[in-house]
Amino acid sequence: MSDPYRLRVMMTADAVGGAWVVTTALARELARRGHEVALLTLGPAPSAAQREAVAVPGLSLVPTDLALEWMDPDGTDFSHAREKLAAYAEAFGPDVIHLGGFREALTPFEAPVLIVAHSCVRSWWRACRGGEPDEPRWHTYADNVARGLAAAEMWVAPTAAFCDEITRLYAPPRPGLVIHNGVPSAVVIEEDRKAFVLAAGRLWDEGKNIRALVDVAPDLPWPVRLAGPAKAPHGVALEAPEARRVELIGDLARADLLAEMHAAEIFASPAHYEPFGLTVAEAAACGAALVLSDIPSFRELWDGAAVFVHPDDRAALQLAVTRLCNDPALRQRLQEAARERAARYTVAAMADAYEDLYQGLAGNPAGARASRPSEEAETSRAQAGLWA
Repeated sequence: MSDPYRLRVMMTADAVGGAWVVTTALARELARRGHEVALLTLGPAPSAAQREAVAVPGLSLVPTDLALEWMDPDGTDFSHAREKLAAYAEAFGPDVIHLGGFREALTPFEAPVLIVAHSCVRSWWRACRGGEPDEPRWHTYADNVARGLAAAEMWVAPTAAFCDEITRLYAPPRPGLVIHNGVPSAVVIEEDRKAFVLAAGRLWDEGKNIRALVDVAPDLPWPVRLAGPAKAPHGVALEAPEARRVELIGDLARADLLAEMHAAEIFASPAHYEPFGLTVAEAAACGAALVLSDIPSFRELWDGAAVFVHPDDRAALQLAVTRLCNDPALRQRLQEAARERAARYTVAAMADAYEDLYQGLAGNPAGARASRPSEEAETSRAQAGLWA
């Protein structure tokens, strides 16, 4: 940007998962550019390593005791949350408020509000279980998502596919913008690739569909390594794999996970649900060949740079991974293609887009670099009903 105004930006983030990595990378880059950022965490408190990673000039970390909306779907904590968020905003005096959730936009903020739609339970449910959640608490959750989107001045999604999905489900009165997530630069290490297949993420999450990879592991030429938490905060867990060729390597620190990605020949994600898929982008940046489920977000980001299989077709998954294991030339071509494609998704490009968007919200007519949603999204927004 040319001669940007210095901004005060208040952000909210979940300290668990890819949204934390993306949000903190953006916050650090904004601080480096001279903006002042207050980052409020909801849900589990950040670890000591996470705190250290955001200890940069211009960026203040504010852990709160507020619940994440998906962990408080019926809104029992919501009144308390709105009061505290309003108090934080009044004390900080932001020019723009960047929310990592939806319902918090119903807080009576003085500054303009931007929602970033990282994911939502209703879209997850439809992708993983083929219908609508039937418990009343999730109806309350969905109503609050819709109300939050209606209240915000702007909203953003990390892919056009997810922008379209949010538009279909909630019919927000304003069209969303698409800003691809940026992949933080990894420390370059000398690569010594090893013959194994890596998968990473919340292993317990149905949306990640890790069970499919576990099921085909006994029939693969190479062993499978699974990185990430196997047990959810609410107690659901990935069953311990019986296959001797599957190894659970735990919830790794970021540096250790990147080392695994640099070592892996192949990274597999047979997910049913990924609005973006940060671990895929990180693995691609580290040079692993990608085997991905054929879902719209992955097609949008990785078409031409990955092998695609239907998430429920275990035979196709086993065949695709086996072919890459046995074909070094094809594997190398896909590794190079993945790394080249990942270079599009940089923190600098993400920060450029958000910086311009913030300036527009704050009254500086700089214009935004963010892309507009697809024509399909515009049409479906007008046609959608909340519980269609």
